[in-house]
Amino acid sequence: MTRVGAAGQLARGGRRARPAAAGIAVAVGLVLAGCGSGSGPGRGGPDGSPTSSGPAGVTMAHGVAAREPSASPRPLGAADIAFGLTVLGAWCRTRPQANLVLSPSSLASGLGMAYLGAGDGTAQAMARVLHLPAAGPQLAAQLQARSAALRSLDRPGVTVASSDQVWTDPSLTTRRGYLNAVATGYRAGVARVPLLSDPGRAARQIDQAIAAATRGHIPRLLSADALQDIGWVLTDALYLNAAWAHPFQASATKSEEFQTAAGREVSAKFMTGGQFHQAQAAGWTAVSLPYRGDRLAMLALLPPAEAAGGCALPSTGTMASLNGALSGGGGTAVPATAVALPRVDLSTKAELKGLLAGLGMGVAFTSAADFHGLSPQACCIGLVEHAATLQVGEKGTVASAATAVGLMPTDAQANPPLVFDRPYLLLVTDTHTGEPLFLARVADPSAH
Repeated sequence: MTRVGAAGQLARGGRRARPAAAGIAVAVGLVLAGCGSGSGPGRGGPDGSPTSSGPAGVTMAHGVAAREPSASPRPLGAADIAFGLTVLGAWCRTRPQANLVLSPSSLASGLGMAYLGAGDGTAQAMARVLHLPAAGPQLAAQLQARSAALRSLDRPGVTVASSDQVWTDPSLTTRRGYLNAVATGYRAGVARVPLLSDPGRAARQIDQAIAAATRGHIPRLLSADALQDIGWVLTDALYLNAAWAHPFQASATKSEEFQTAAGREVSAKFMTGGQFHQAQAAGWTAVSLPYRGDRLAMLALLPPAEAAGGCALPSTGTMASLNGALSGGGGTAVPATAVALPRVDLSTKAELKGLLAGLGMGVAFTSAADFHGLSPQACCIGLVEHAATLQVGEKGTVASAATAVGLMPTDAQANPPLVFDRPYLLLVTDTHTGEPLFLARVADPSAH
């Protein structure tokens, strides 16, 4: 039987193998293009694919990126916002009194690379939760435009570093079509690391790459225990250091009372000043704080007073109204005003597999999943690790994020096991002569 994966590549699949504790894939931002056996430095991959020196001293192989027609990344931007709000809402409901920070962009990229290898119902379930537009050539072009836009944000006063990669164990096969798809959509390369034979070493190599990509803000995302039985790792890493277009004066920062989600009053450092555009819709008030370079801005969203203690989130329509007003395209604009914004330093790390399953992606985490577009040995997602940091101060914002999405491989056995679940015989023979050395009937294996 044949399956067409979400990226349009043809994935050849036979009867589904039973899951085995043999490997998981993680998403943080690299892609492995050489499958099977390894290749040494300065040599091509086993199929002639080009190689280069990658993070943590790992040799990288690369798929062939297609030149897609020009497309707008805006549909994916809207999808990532909707996805991010959905995840934040579900996460908040599990920890309603906690500070939470995540990167919708990083999480969508890690899961998006897995999605490119999904087929049939698995791809449909993932697309619904990710709020993705229709799959096909247009999606590939949009992903390529999104990657280009992220990498174009770097400019004076603003540092943005984004990287995607696939890591794989040398013993596993990764389809060439999948490698080309992630190279096209995410500029991701592939690194071979000993995920199955030495997960501790593999974890150190991946963490070293993530730490470098996030400038040390996320020094550790994975562990040897987390990578037990992992065969592929898809990773995304994101770093931001942006100066305000209109910095706050440190002398104006004052301690004021802040009412927490738990209803307590605490003292917080409030940065005060500026004249910022604001908008109102459905009881929400939004203020846009621009960064240098005219490409980035922080939207601070204040919920209605009666909803402040819960997990209130603006609807898609409310977000559209607020953004429209701030950009002059509709909505209710309000005269520019000064703001008093608390100084914050946030950091969170979480395993999000259960949360995502609850949102409707459950099939991707079971043996019913279809990831044959990635590899004939791929079974299902077994790990979704996400970490993020956010520091907001008088001069600007420093933030980082990393995502790891893990895929479990099936074992090599294509047929279900033969189960000896009734009385059976055991015969030990000399294979050269046929002489029976031992013969037994097992009627009750629990007895001695």
